[in-house]
Amino acid sequence: MMCSPFLTMLLFLSISAASAADTKELRVIDFKGPPHNYLAWKPKDRFAELQEKALKGEVKLDTTNDKAFLTSLLAALNIPINSQTLVFSASSLQSEIINPRNPRALYFNEDTYLGWVPGGMVEIIAADPEMGPMFYVFDRLRPGGPVPNVTRSTKCMNCHAGKATRRLPGLIAESLLVSRAGSSLETFRRDVQGHQIPLEDRFGGWHLTGDHNLTPNRANVMGVPNNGKNQIVPVEPGQYSDLGLHLLPTSDILPNLMNEHQMGFENRLVYAIYTLRQLKSDSKGLLGAAAKAEIEERAQELARYITFADEAKFPTKGIVGDPAYAQDFLRDRKMSKTGLSLRDLDLKTRMFKHRCSYMLYTDTWKATPKELKERIYYHMALYLREMPDAQHAHLAPAERVAIRGILKETMTDLPAWWR
Repeated sequence: MMCSPFLTMLLFLSISAASAADTKELRVIDFKGPPHNYLAWKPKDRFAELQEKALKGEVKLDTTNDKAFLTSLLAALNIPINSQTLVFSASSLQSEIINPRNPRALYFNEDTYLGWVPGGMVEIIAADPEMGPMFYVFDRLRPGGPVPNVTRSTKCMNCHAGKATRRLPGLIAESLLVSRAGSSLETFRRDVQGHQIPLEDRFGGWHLTGDHNLTPNRANVMGVPNNGKNQIVPVEPGQYSDLGLHLLPTSDILPNLMNEHQMGFENRLVYAIYTLRQLKSDSKGLLGAAAKAEIEERAQELARYITFADEAKFPTKGIVGDPAYAQDFLRDRKMSKTGLSLRDLDLKTRMFKHRCSYMLYTDTWKATPKELKERIYYHMALYLREMPDAQHAHLAPAERVAIRGILKETMTDLPAWWR
């Protein structure tokens, strides 16, 4: 059972939550200007740290060939090779060479994302704890030569700071019916990210391998115009492309699911952080009722997302993920005294056994301002209390108990009233 101070605080805080007015339109934030000054910010992300180590000679990257360079870079960033997914829609700065004959490989961990297409360059997106995604592009590798130069890219903002990411630096993915050239013929999902997107609307322009049990799905096909209509044609992995050019021949659904969840978390949290920073700057730190209501709205949105309240429905047979990726993913489990963790997989009816996001362990969450973080924790507590109301009751009683135990024993920044 929750302790009485916890319940007392919930009752007290519910008064302010009930009075929070909905913000009808999302705030547009100039991330390049003050108080954010994104372009002038010195990044503190995982890739920036790697660059500093490389300059000091503490890290060596293998430039023998593309695959050797990619493998050594992934290892240096602690990104599992088994996180590979393959997308053949013409996207990124290298859209001219991405198509069903030459898919782009994506790799990631909880805060760093790497893209590479055969014959092209390596692209990196790394989450800075305070400013959100930072974008880097390597020059083309010269086999056997020095490590390619890296530039911090602003061209990526054309897509990664648009409507899909609420006009802030963010992570994006699309689902498209693509042509032989990789261009879009139809759009199934755009301008939204997260685990709430129905599985049947995802994966257009992507390869899917393994036992995903998604029937039907939009993966592994392209469109061929025929008499004014788009004829659907199979594009099985390796059918038109040489998978030997990639590190693996797979594009499993499990890393796809994790990547989608992380994008939704990161983009929502970054938007909330920028909103708070802007409001505090505009009011010189004295937040009024309207500002507090806006922060409350962001906190409510994040708490609902963190607890998977709107998670997309799984296929009736569940999903069988790649065991190798699952092993890598579970390697970083933070366990309670009873051996439970937020990374424990379910895959029968949902992604996780304990529906609370493991992204709470990221540096971005750790650096989240206290004013925002405590409001998110408060709204999370509404989902996790012993007897939630109908609006917050999607978690089973035993699951709520398990999540509370995991958080109390693995998190260091819970509010005093939570404990």
